[in-house]
Amino acid sequence: MTEHTLTRRSYDAVATSYAAEIGDELRHKPLDRALLNMIGELAADGIALDLGCGPGQVAAHLAERCTVIGLDLSEAMTAEAWLTRKVPGCVGDLTALPIRTGSAAAVVCLYAVIHLDEEDRDAAYGELARVLQHGGHALIAFHIRDADHEAGDVITMTEWWGHAVELIFRFLDPGTEIAALARAGLELVARVNRVPYPDAEHPSERCYLLVRRED
Repeated sequence: MTEHTLTRRSYDAVATSYAAEIGDELRHKPLDRALLNMIGELAADGIALDLGCGPGQVAAHLAERCTVIGLDLSEAMTAEAWLTRKVPGCVGDLTALPIRTGSAAAVVCLYAVIHLDEEDRDAAYGELARVLQHGGHALIAFHIRDADHEAGDVITMTEWWGHAVELIFRFLDPGTEIAALARAGLELVARVNRVPYPDAEHPSERCYLLVRRED
């Protein structure tokens, strides 16, 4: 069974619990809200894509500022996004997006590439560049490290909120990801590292990369 299939099945299994447990997470994360507000402004009158949208909490925040469409590998997650947030979306794979070339003014992809190995991340970054308009921006977030793991480490979760899962999580090195994005034609605009918000999320150091599709 491929990693993509395992990831899809795992998120299908936890979709309802995920929406209940994490659906209001942005309320506790002012920096995340500020970065998303910036993306909404950059998208202007265009379309923003939330890739790996989960139950739609990020897309719903963006929808207050621009037109947004969600996409997730898990059909159950896209269903939750519509039922709980009225976020329009579709099922799709980051490495082969069912999105027209040059159709997005902005892209958000928060904590989705952590499920991809290096080859698939390269493919996903190529797809981000393809669907972005010239001069369009993407915001990508991932975990760098926590108390027990460093960048480059890989862990597998087998239980989540009482559901059996098989999810692979990767801690990523920002420099490596910046280089991979550059190879895909996405130039770095800004990098933000932050420590975790206490009692609001997994206690890991996180990185946010704002990149721009080169003209």
